[in-house]
Amino acid sequence: MELLTSVPGIGEVVAVSLISSLPELGTISHKSISYLVGVAPLNKDSGKFRGKRRICGGRAKIRCMLYMAALVAVRFNPVIKTFYERLLQKGKLKKVALTACMHKLLILLNAMMKNNQAWRREASPLGQPKTVS
Repeated sequence: MELLTSVPGIGEVVAVSLISSLPELGTISHKSISYLVGVAPLNKDSGKFRGKRRICGGRAKIRCMLYMAALVAVRFNPVIKTFYERLLQKGKLKKVALTACMHKLLILLNAMMKNNQAWRREASPLGQPKTVS
């Protein structure tokens, strides 16, 4: 629980929900965990037709928790905030950008649990590179 709550935007309620409803966190790949929760974009393509990408299926309770955590992380987590703003500048809709933040947050939490490391902005693969002085 300490690992999860070290991430800005993840509180005790979200951490407890993730631990109890998603015991696979940290044990499976980032693609598998995304499909399991239902935040992986699935395509609706056929032949030359390219449909919209949508999220569906998975564990709805976890998806709801991640949505609320992403709302907080967009305000207080500098890494997720930068990612969200970059998506908005590219012209993405706010809900689409927030869903992408949910996906990134889940991948980040999965990697932290897998490596047994607490949140560090400098070590985050989503953060800005460290500058050497």
